[in-house]
Amino acid sequence: MTAPRDTPKWLGAQPLISVRERESVTSDDAALKSAYVHQDASKIAGLASWDEPTEKKIAGLASWDEPTEKVSSDEWQHRNEVLRNRLALMFLIVLVVATSAIFAKPLWERALLDPDVQTLQAPKPSDRLTPNSAQANRSVAATKTASSSGSESPAGATKNTVGLEGDSPTGAVKITAGAAPAAIAQAQQAPPPPVSRPAGQEPKIVANAVRGVTDSEIRFGISAPFTGAAKELGQNMQRGIEAAFRAANANGGVHGRQLRLIAADDGYEPSRTAETMKQLFEKDQVFGVVGNVGTPTAVVALPYALQNKMLFFGAFTGASLLRNDPPDRYVFNYRASYAEETAAVVYYLVKIKRLKPTQIAVFAQQDSYGDAGFAGVAKAIRSLGGDDNAILRLNYQRNTVDVDEAVARLEKNRIPIKAVIMVPTYRAAAAFIKQTRDRYPNMIYTSVSFVGSTALANELMLLGKRYATGVIVTQVVPTLDGYSSLVLNYKSALAKYFPGEAPDYVSLEGYVAANVLIAALNRNGPQLDIERLVENFRKSSRPQHWAWDARELQRIRASGHAQGVGYAARCEWALSAS
Repeated sequence: MTAPRDTPKWLGAQPLISVRERESVTSDDAALKSAYVHQDASKIAGLASWDEPTEKKIAGLASWDEPTEKVSSDEWQHRNEVLRNRLALMFLIVLVVATSAIFAKPLWERALLDPDVQTLQAPKPSDRLTPNSAQANRSVAATKTASSSGSESPAGATKNTVGLEGDSPTGAVKITAGAAPAAIAQAQQAPPPPVSRPAGQEPKIVANAVRGVTDSEIRFGISAPFTGAAKELGQNMQRGIEAAFRAANANGGVHGRQLRLIAADDGYEPSRTAETMKQLFEKDQVFGVVGNVGTPTAVVALPYALQNKMLFFGAFTGASLLRNDPPDRYVFNYRASYAEETAAVVYYLVKIKRLKPTQIAVFAQQDSYGDAGFAGVAKAIRSLGGDDNAILRLNYQRNTVDVDEAVARLEKNRIPIKAVIMVPTYRAAAAFIKQTRDRYPNMIYTSVSFVGSTALANELMLLGKRYATGVIVTQVVPTLDGYSSLVLNYKSALAKYFPGEAPDYVSLEGYVAANVLIAALNRNGPQLDIERLVENFRKSSRPQHWAWDARELQRIRASGHAQGVGYAARCEWALSAS
């Protein structure tokens, strides 16, 4: 049974009892019902006495006795906190999932690309080889063979050898016999059009891997003394080469490659040279060595370079071991030999100064360096009809300035000595001149260029000007006082890259030798390898002829400096009296 339509909402919500149900109501229910009716009548009576509009009374009736849920502030805070926690948990779950997807991607990609996995994947369009990519990676090959080199696979075995066919015009993948069918199908897929790159961004390609050569640099080494009694020679030689390299690098290098020089200190000791050469070749991976200093160290360095097919260029020595006939394939000299230097000096002393060969002595280092110089003097004296067995040799030990024994032998010699040809280092030469100048004031002292004329001049000037007067040093480079473009460019580069360093004949030689090397590298072209460079060197080698007269020698002697005659490598001399 339903309530009438005009029944108030709060009354309509009360259950209506039918007549039959009323009969079954107990006395207690009747009493309870009577209470409800009484209460409802009171409410109706109250409503009848309101002065508010009917709509408001009805609205009030509609919400009069409806149960209202009262929520405290603490309950609201608790609900808000629960909601925030749920939102934070959802955000954390999303963050963890996203992070896992990002960092886990390389792991499963690596698993798919693991070379130990034998399954061949179907290639993606982006993974296919193009002519550009195949050419750029020509030297790369991913190989996995089932047997060692030179052995054959058993019947039915599958070789997993996949490489790049460098001669293929399309750059296709080369699959060896017995490869998986899937790999063959991959190789037969037509490559997409080449990927275009903006102008100037094409990668530089090096067809063959060459030791010391990359697409951005060429590495050279130098083994020389940077400590010890001969350190100035190594330091100046390195400085001259570095000046030339830096000047070339400032102008773009050699076919886009920068030149780099790596120095190793051998202390002018052969016992240390083997280690420095090994370091430069194996650790530093140099293309070749340039400007190595010394003859005794070259005795060790040269065989190592020849054995490993290293370029051995512009060594600071005139020893005959670097000048074999026929010449060693990887050896190229800029400077003249000691035989040529000493021959020029002997000719000057005998033909111009009118000395007898027996009046000439040799002050030399007691090693291969001194032996090479002494051999040059002996050969020159023989060519002039003299007796090379009568030549007085005065020795001293390498890396020392102990010249007492040499001075004592000079004093005991029965034939007066009027000239001494020196094959020393600068400090030993200065010590010898210091101990003999006062006793032999008219003695003519000459030295080969290895001595380092600037260093020798400085040593002698500290002793006094009279010790430097009359000392002649042969040279293999133009005079520092000249105005040739070569000397001017050298001075400019030295001042720019090594400010405060004075011009020096040794550093000038390093600068000249390095520029000869740079010219050869430029002529060689961008595809650099040792054999091609050697052939270019051999085709371009030409002897030079310089002529100097006695006036130039007299001017040098009168200048009071340890300078001397200059000439280029493999020169022919034509000295004549004025």
